[in-house]
Amino acid sequence: MQSSMSKAPRPLRTAQEVKKDFERRGITINQWARENGFWPAQVHQLLNGKSKGRYGASHCIAVRLGMKDGIEEAR
Repeated sequence: MQSSMSKAPRPLRTAQEVKKDFERRGITINQWARENGFWPAQVHQLLNGKSKGRYGASHCIAVRLGMKDGIEEAR
């Protein structure tokens, strides 16, 4: 019997789901951003649709928040 090393992909989260999760956990967007080494404005832009999360910091933020499947490169 062969064991499977691949995990099932996790479902991607929407901006609304991320915001609700922050509310449920009792943390602000600004707090999460600072604790994870991002500018709060960058996180707000992603969650409000001003940034698409394709490149750079916004990509890393989207991956870390579970909004995008991708690899977070070292910054």
